[in-house]
Amino acid sequence: MSVRSRTRPLVPALLSAALLTAGCAGQEDAESSPENPSSSATPHGYVEGATEAAEQQSRLLLGDPGTGDTRVLDLITGKIQDTPRRAGVTELTTDGRFGYFHGADGTHVLDSGAWTVDHGDHVHYYRAKIQAVGELPGGPGTSIRSDAGATVVTAADGKAGVHSRADLEKGTLGTPARLPGTYAGPVVPYAEHLIALTRDGDAPAKVAVLDRSGKRVAAPGSECEDPRGDAVTRRGVVLGCADGALLVREDDGTFTAEKIAYGEDVPKEERAAQFRHRPDSSTLTAAAAAGGNAVWVLDVTKRAWTRLETGPVVAANTAGEGSPLLVLENDGALHGYDMTTGKETAVTQPLLTDVPEAATGEAPAPVIEVDRSRAYLNDPAGRRVYEIDYNDALRVARTFDLDVRPSLMAETGR
Repeated sequence: MSVRSRTRPLVPALLSAALLTAGCAGQEDAESSPENPSSSATPHGYVEGATEAAEQQSRLLLGDPGTGDTRVLDLITGKIQDTPRRAGVTELTTDGRFGYFHGADGTHVLDSGAWTVDHGDHVHYYRAKIQAVGELPGGPGTSIRSDAGATVVTAADGKAGVHSRADLEKGTLGTPARLPGTYAGPVVPYAEHLIALTRDGDAPAKVAVLDRSGKRVAAPGSECEDPRGDAVTRRGVVLGCADGALLVREDDGTFTAEKIAYGEDVPKEERAAQFRHRPDSSTLTAAAAAGGNAVWVLDVTKRAWTRLETGPVVAANTAGEGSPLLVLENDGALHGYDMTTGKETAVTQPLLTDVPEAATGEAPAPVIEVDRSRAYLNDPAGRRVYEIDYNDALRVARTFDLDVRPSLMAETGR
């Protein structure tokens, strides 16, 4: 592997450590007080078997559908670890810690050993050993969504089961609790509940809020025609619909659903169907059409859609407000666009020499993963991954050469 090195700023890392210590100090004092003496031996944020760090412990999960080879690339150390070969894998998703290698007969679960715990006023960063967890049933069309307490597996037929997150963290799948009925899309854990879409016959789907056992506890009352795409943001859960999106929010125990309409008639083939964003960001991106020349940007905070004209889109993503829209176009170059003006602000030299069709190609299209300081672009044909400093005119900060074709890629540790 060849790597062009970058230097991480020392001050932010030290500041992060200081804030982490200060932010937890009050809670540690409270936990070790005379009123709660039994917890004094266990510091706040302690996770058995894991090491806490002062900065995000990012790792890339990589997969080669052709050979079944998988790898984990540690972005802190630059080291690559071989992981079990998974034949027949066609898709890779993640919830920030666990990687889900989807295949024809089931889904392999891999603990990447890197994750972040957000306590609101401060965060904890952890690293641990990489380990296989097991096989989940369910072929193509199976969706997996998680939060800190639950991992929900929704099959293509709409049936869903809830796995305890604590079981996965211990290295076992456990026995799922089956939810009653069937659902019109992935069931999404949110605010200690489950957000689901239910449908009665051919009628539009409706939002239902369930408790963790599947009992309906609220029905915000909004409809979602032809649901496609979902994302969890700090502002709530976004569900893609034929006329725009639904934003489902919780405030002091009350759930509401708000429509964010396109504001114009959008043909089905030009709808936002799959959202990409930086975890916790409230700015979502989606190609306006497979191989088309535009990207939808949904600003959840402003409740507004923007259609940005670009070159032919292969992949798109953004870190959020104040950052550029990143678009891999069919020229093999990464392009940056100002999301306010729509103007192109930067472009790299061609990074990919063999660019598969987005969504319509036989091979998985490349993806752009984004965190708080860097973006990552996989180059399957070149057997490499590029690290991009999107705040510095799309400078290539590092190039990781690999021994596999990384056609599938997902970032964990965020």
